[in-house]
Amino acid sequence: MAIHNDLGHKGERIAKAYLEEKGYEILDENWVYGRAEIDLIAYKNGVMIFVEVKSRTSVAFGRPEEFVQKAKQKQMELASLKYIEIMSHQNEIRFDIIAITFKKDNTYTLNHINDAFWPED
Repeated sequence: MAIHNDLGHKGERIAKAYLEEKGYEILDENWVYGRAEIDLIAYKNGVMIFVEVKSRTSVAFGRPEEFVQKAKQKQMELASLKYIEIMSHQNEIRFDIIAITFKKDNTYTLNHINDAFWPED
């Protein structure tokens, strides 16, 4: 497996543990619909949360959350609509980003951005 894939999986494990610690229920991980993948789907207080996890080892080219661009947001929207249909969810939804920056000493910073974006046409 490529190093960047290892980093991504490590970030997703950290993000999942973080959300669970904060009282979120994890409904799905790496949920795929068509060409879109949603890293984590969580649930808390009646809200279904679609989470994109971005991990980086440096911010030299930008913070991890800056890499969740409009095309990715649109793909997440399409996948989320199908998931909502399957689950018959009738309440609020939101899209979050969890950005993780790893340091050389294997520590990291985690930035959880609630309601990070709303996909637009």
